[in-house]
Amino acid sequence: MPNEYPEDSLHIAICAVNGIDYLVTWNCAHLANAIMRRQVDRFLEMAGYQAPVICTPEELMEE
Repeated sequence: MPNEYPEDSLHIAICAVNGIDYLVTWNCAHLANAIMRRQVDRFLEMAGYQAPVICTPEELMEE
């Protein structure tokens, strides 16, 4: 996550530490971004946590 947006990292960390499965967001610039998601997943896995599924409300509601 960009250093200018520490709240994005905080949201992900809260989910990972508390075992929350989904982080739903409209923030496609940083959070719901495919490139960022891969980096976040790798970072959290190396730290011993499972990454939440980060998606937009539309993605979550797809059938």
